[in-house]
Amino acid sequence: MPGFDAATVLDLSDPATLADPYAGFAAARAQAPVAWHSGLGMYIATSHAACSALLRDRRLGRIFRDREPVADWDTFNWLHADSILDCEPPKHTRLRRLVAGAFGRGHVQRLQPRIEELSRQLLDEVGGVEEFDVIAGLAEPLPVMVIADLLGFPNTDLHLLRPWSQAIVKMYEPDRSPADDARAQQACGEFAAYVRELAAHRAAHPGEDLLTDLVQVRDGSDKLSERELIATAVLLLNAGHEASVNGFGNGLHSWLAAGQPPIDAADPAAVERLVEEFLRHDSPSQLFDRTATEPVDLLGVHIEPGEKIAALLGAANRDPAVFAEPERFDPAREPNNHLAFGLGIHFCIGAPLARLEMQTSVRELLARHPRLRVVEAERRPTFVLRGFERLIIASY
Repeated sequence: MPGFDAATVLDLSDPATLADPYAGFAAARAQAPVAWHSGLGMYIATSHAACSALLRDRRLGRIFRDREPVADWDTFNWLHADSILDCEPPKHTRLRRLVAGAFGRGHVQRLQPRIEELSRQLLDEVGGVEEFDVIAGLAEPLPVMVIADLLGFPNTDLHLLRPWSQAIVKMYEPDRSPADDARAQQACGEFAAYVRELAAHRAAHPGEDLLTDLVQVRDGSDKLSERELIATAVLLLNAGHEASVNGFGNGLHSWLAAGQPPIDAADPAAVERLVEEFLRHDSPSQLFDRTATEPVDLLGVHIEPGEKIAALLGAANRDPAVFAEPERFDPAREPNNHLAFGLGIHFCIGAPLARLEMQTSVRELLARHPRLRVVEAERRPTFVLRGFERLIIASY
């Protein structure tokens, strides 16, 4: 292992680092763009070039290992093993082909009017107050409602989705507790059982929704197994709103903290650039790990088979070698080659939907409240999935 331990400048057990990891990212990158991190027990990549290289390198794969004891983690394990996110070709190629075919049948495009309608409805509900929590009032409910619409989940069950998702994604954090483990196990069991029952209903009573497409999708004689179908629906429900919730909240906070540099909110291109800067400046997903399947030399660091390395996406997105004045929030930044949605074969399949949700909701927000300020901001104490618990804003 290299002599430099990135944990000495990037202590992920320190609340100050969780609140603002970017100085630590810069310090680690200045020492070595690829380095060992003893706290994580893996190598980390902190430059744009290193992250791009590892995300594209087919010798570095998403290799899921069962949590133990297997009896306690059974549902959690197969939800991940049968997920697009946690497998490699040829299984990944097969699953992504089947899912992308269903996901691309006009579902995202047809949701534009519905996303506008939901954004306006949510803003109507908080319209009469002087200040409001934009996470609870807009950023969180909107993508949950949209992904539920897309998959055909009943509105009466929307309240179940976010708690299940939050319990499961907590397992990606380095500071889990036994209570977190128990909540995740329970959430996986309940979530999988719910999707199984709903998918069985769709098989007997098809609808105009993505879950029906996933039940029916075939490529020749190939189709999704029941577990693959459930794992895919759970992944889409989790990932399908986490990126939007956190990307919107983080980005809006960054923009307002920078003094809300002006944009023309009526110009779709300007709003698109703003949202890309949301995603770059304070990325919703900070860490994406891979495992070496054969020896790899990455920017002078040798990685043995079985060893793990993580792309720190937030660090890559503040790399001064790629982004001029990377700490500055620039709503007109172009080009903006951020890695917030990853790269390579595991590039986020839901990226078009997340972008559409953020562009639509920020446009609707600014139509009501052209000038905003932050009243209070409370971050979630998480590193991998970075976001706000509360973000109180006021119009002026």
